[in-house]
Amino acid sequence: MTTNNNPPRQSILIIGCGIAGPTLASFLLLGCSSTTPPTPPPYITVLERSSTPRTTGQNIDIRGVGVTLIRKLGIASAILEHTTNEAGVRHVDSSNRVWGEMAASSDEQYHSPTSDIEILRGRLAQICVKRCLSLGKETDAGVEFIFGVYAEAIEEDGAQVRVKFRRSGKERRFDVVVGADGLMSSTRRMVWGEKGEEARMKRLGVYGAFFSMPSSEADGLWRRWYRAPGGRGVMIRPSESRDRSTVTMLVCNDDKDPRFREMAALGTKREKSYKEVVAAQKGLLNEYFDKDDFGWEGPRIVKEMMQAGDFYYSAVAQVKMEKWSKGRVVLLGDAGYCASPLSGLGTTLSFIGSYNLAAALLHHPHNPTAAFAQYETKMRPFVERAQKLPLDGRAPFVLQPQTRLGIVLLYGLVAFIRWSGIQALLFRLLGKPKAKEVQVEEYGWRDLIALEVDV
Repeated sequence: MTTNNNPPRQSILIIGCGIAGPTLASFLLLGCSSTTPPTPPPYITVLERSSTPRTTGQNIDIRGVGVTLIRKLGIASAILEHTTNEAGVRHVDSSNRVWGEMAASSDEQYHSPTSDIEILRGRLAQICVKRCLSLGKETDAGVEFIFGVYAEAIEEDGAQVRVKFRRSGKERRFDVVVGADGLMSSTRRMVWGEKGEEARMKRLGVYGAFFSMPSSEADGLWRRWYRAPGGRGVMIRPSESRDRSTVTMLVCNDDKDPRFREMAALGTKREKSYKEVVAAQKGLLNEYFDKDDFGWEGPRIVKEMMQAGDFYYSAVAQVKMEKWSKGRVVLLGDAGYCASPLSGLGTTLSFIGSYNLAAALLHHPHNPTAAFAQYETKMRPFVERAQKLPLDGRAPFVLQPQTRLGIVLLYGLVAFIRWSGIQALLFRLLGKPKAKEVQVEEYGWRDLIALEVDV
């Protein structure tokens, strides 16, 4: 009689199928398949409350260490084939006159508003999922994806975590649960408690909405950024398809109108349907942007927003926590350490976080306490640097003034910077881009350069 003394394979539940979740699964499979002989991978389940993979989302960029990691995953070519090719940002007035501009640049030079790798969030998530599925087939491990279901209860039960699924009514046990479910993470609220959310989330007083719309003749590869009094602003940006543009609406409100904050929390309360939540959020923005004093392309923006099927609304905020794990539950990406879109490093943090968490889980497969300690040690210094925002997060209030005089002065300043030729010098004086400050530690895993994902 033969006895198998090998320890059982660990089971890992990843909550969230955006960018961080599937990337973590891919790195777990990659790490196991890189040993000689290959190590049996953990049983991986990815849970997503949306009924289908998310295909929408705003323009995001990948910088520095993130570029190194997409090459390791073998998805660099797929990403480059689907970039938006944004040329840079232009500051325009109500007549579309350009007062200042800054062209896209690579991380090697300085941290400009536009990276040389700009892609839509939904497209990047799709590429990450396909990478994960192809790795699963290659390693004969597979990853279980469950859509249209979410966790309604997470409780540690001895040496495992008991998770109850809403809608399906099932209950399952896992060795480790990873919350990769974004800024408004339900995993974080369930495990750490609703009571501490106010302390964990640093709200920056800025609220934004995203959607896409048909392109007009004025839309092109340059991002156009327009401001109106009251801290309102709109950016129209290119997408990967030339017949559509993306729109970001921003309001620097500083919580003077409490409804902005209430609208951001609506989706987490589950008291209203998705359609009711979106309708309420659109209604508030319609009230602020459908005014004569907004000018520019206001009527077009409001009309397209009200009709948009890919509308998304959120607070601009950071997540700061003393510890990203509790028992056998750990947070990844925005769920644990959101740096906010103002940092320009959210996607890069998701990639490097997934990479280091995968390594830690594989180094300590049956000791989550040790794994999570290693993960925090590797990630904490970079996260702290990424979360240090210009003017302590007040930069949007400078870039989107409250008064018409403030806007005139801002445009005068950007015009001077443009024509004086000191723009690049100013950005270089700000120092080396934060995404270049971190080196990718080698864990002995093979690079998947030859295994590009065809999307």
